[in-house]
Amino acid sequence: MSELRKDPIVNRWVMMAPERAERPIQIAERQRQPNIEFDPFAEGNESETAPELLSIRRADSEPNKPGWRVRVVPNKYPAVQRIGEFERRHEGLYEGTCGFGAHEVIIECPQTEPNLSRLSPQQVTDVLTAYRDRLIELGTDHRLAYAMIFKNQGTLAGASVHHAHSQLIGTPFVPFTVAEELAGCQEYFEQHGRDIFEAILEAELHSRSRVVLETPRFLVICPYASRVAYEMWIVPREPGSHYERIGSSDLEELGGVLKTVLRKLDIALDDPAFNYVLHSAPFHQPRLPHYRWHFEILPRLTRLAGFEWGSGCYLNEVLPEVAANRLRETIVD
Repeated sequence: MSELRKDPIVNRWVMMAPERAERPIQIAERQRQPNIEFDPFAEGNESETAPELLSIRRADSEPNKPGWRVRVVPNKYPAVQRIGEFERRHEGLYEGTCGFGAHEVIIECPQTEPNLSRLSPQQVTDVLTAYRDRLIELGTDHRLAYAMIFKNQGTLAGASVHHAHSQLIGTPFVPFTVAEELAGCQEYFEQHGRDIFEAILEAELHSRSRVVLETPRFLVICPYASRVAYEMWIVPREPGSHYERIGSSDLEELGGVLKTVLRKLDIALDDPAFNYVLHSAPFHQPRLPHYRWHFEILPRLTRLAGFEWGSGCYLNEVLPEVAANRLRETIVD
C-alpha cells in the first residue's frame, strides 16, 4: 500500500510507493568505470589546475607542488566567477545580473581514487576541514550571501572527473531550497519555541526505526519523508547554524561518521552514484537558534521523471524504515 508523507520542515509531500520497486525495468544504467590514462588531479600534476586557493599539506612542501593531502582550486570551467560586483539588471518584467560568484573544486586526495569512502578517516576529516576553511574565507566577501558545498559521485550523479572531488559554488543570493528550509525552520521555532532539528532528533531516537548510525556528537537518519531511496541526513546533536564554526573535535568525529555511512552505502547498494550537499546558514548572519547545519546524502538509484518535475512531489520506492534497517545492519569492512 502506498503512503503520502509530509516533510515537517518545508511541508513538501513525498509519495512512498514500495510496490513500484517490483515493476520491470527494460533499460538498465550502470556506473561507467572509465579507463583513466591521465589524471589531472593526481599529485605531481599540480600544473594542470589553476593555482591552489588552499591546501592541507606537509610542512616542508611548497604551494602548488607535491606533498599535499587536500587541494582547493578554482574550477577550470566555472559556472560563475568572482569578478566584479553583483548588480541587478531589469528588463521590463525580467530581472538578471552578471554571472558573479565563486566556483571551486576540492580535490580530496593526492592518489587516483574515485571514492571518498575508501580514504582513511583522517583524509575524510581533512576534506571536511577544507570545507570549513573555505567557508570562513568566502564569508569575508560582502558580495557573497551563500556558498553551497556539494559532491557528485559517479556519472549518474553528474560527475565528469574520475578522481575523488567535491565542489563549492558561492552566490550573491541564498538559493531557493535553502531559503525555503530556513523559512520552515523559523516558522516552527516561532510556533513551538525550539529548533525543529531538536524535535526531529528526539522523535528519531524515540522511534529508532530510521536511525542508521549514532555517535556522541552526530545522528544519521533516513528522514521520515525521504525524497529518494536510501536518503540519509547527518545531523549534529548540538545546536549550530553555521558549519564554518565547527570545532576540531567535531570535525574528527564527523570524518569517521561520513566515511562509515558512505561505506555502508557502497556495500549495501554496490557502489551507487550519489550526491551529497551541505546545508548551512547564510553568510553575514548571526547564529540562528532555529536552524542547524547538516549533510544530506542522496543516492541516484532512479531518475526523476515527469511527475516529479511537473509537481515538485517526489516518488520514493523504498520506505526509509526499510532503508535505515538495511544500512544499519550493513557491516563496514
